[in-house]
This record gives sequence, structure tokens and C-alpha cells, in this order.
Amino acid sequence: MDSPTTAATEESRSRPAPGGAEETTGRLADQLLTLSRWLHRAQRRLMEPLGITPAQSRLLRALAHCEAPPRMADLAQQLDVVPRAVTTLVDALEEREMVRRVPDPHNRRVIRIELRDEGARALSELRAVRRAAAAELLAPLDEEKRAALSALLDTLGEGQPQGRGAHGAHGAHGGHGRPGGGPKGRAKGGGPRE
Repeated sequence: MDSPTTAATEESRSRPAPGGAEETTGRLADQLLTLSRWLHRAQRRLMEPLGITPAQSRLLRALAHCEAPPRMADLAQQLDVVPRAVTTLVDALEEREMVRRVPDPHNRRVIRIELRDEGARALSELRAVRRAAAAELLAPLDEEKRAALSALLDTLGEGQPQGRGAHGAHGAHGGHGRPGGGPKGRAKGGGPRE
């Protein structure tokens, strides 16, 4: 039978020390969320002159990573939004000649979404905007610290599921799983939340 002292010692070992790993983890979570929000706001500010919303940007990036033109349902699943949100985004981008609806060659009832030249040009501008926003955020870090941060983020990304938004930490560089993306559903205007 364990003495009360032994039981208390065992219990104290199982609890994190004040200021220990649990506190550090909470602080890291807060820091990552704050940086993610800051980066998102900076991107939004820099994207504004392009006339492209963050949700439209996500859809264009998703299209760019598809081997073949996807169905709207495929895009909805990839972006983790309701299909109606994709319809609204495609309508707006099609009006600007960035995407187009094309019939499936094997099933004429199926419509696929194809990236057009104007959409590819917009993606190039969006990449520049994303890099500019990241450069603002990373300005205080020298090249060595940036490389160390990149290695740490790669390590974190390797442990995450490759589900939705699976351009992961690399393809869309917003794919850090999801910190640039938001919960499933629609935002104002019918687009996916970001």
C-alpha cells in the first residue's frame, strides 16, 4: 500500500511544473495565432488593389494545384466549404475571365472548372503579394534565423494530416494545415471563410 507521501509525490510528477511545458505550449499557440492573423491582414491589405478576395485567392491556388480541371464538388471538398460557396466564387472569377466552366469530356452532365490565362496572371501577382507580406513579418530575422524557423515549421507540418487545404505548408504557403484558412462554412458574400 502506498503511503500518502508516495501518492502525493506521484501526483506532483504527473502535473506540469508551473511555467513548464504546458505554459510554453499555450504561449506558442497564442504566438502562432497572432502571427497568422497578422500575416492574413497584411496579405488582405496587399491584395486589395488586385480586387481579389482571400477566398477567391484560395480557389485560384487550389485550381493551380489540380492536375486536371476539377468539379465544383471537388473544389468544395478541397477548400472545406459548402458547394454553394464555390459556385459564388466561380461566378465572380468567371466574370473576370480568370476561370471558366468546361464540360467533362467523359460525362457531359459534369462541369469542371479550368484556370484561364488571366487567372494564372492573377496567381503570379498573388504570389508576389504573399511574399511581400511574409517579408514584412520576417524582416526582424536574419537568414540563419529564417532557415531555423523554416526547419521548425517543416517539422510541425510533417506531423499534420494532409486533408483539406492539402497544398500543405508548401504548395500554397498558406497551407500550414489551416492557419490561413478558417472554419468550414461561408463568410459574408457566400465565399469560404478564411
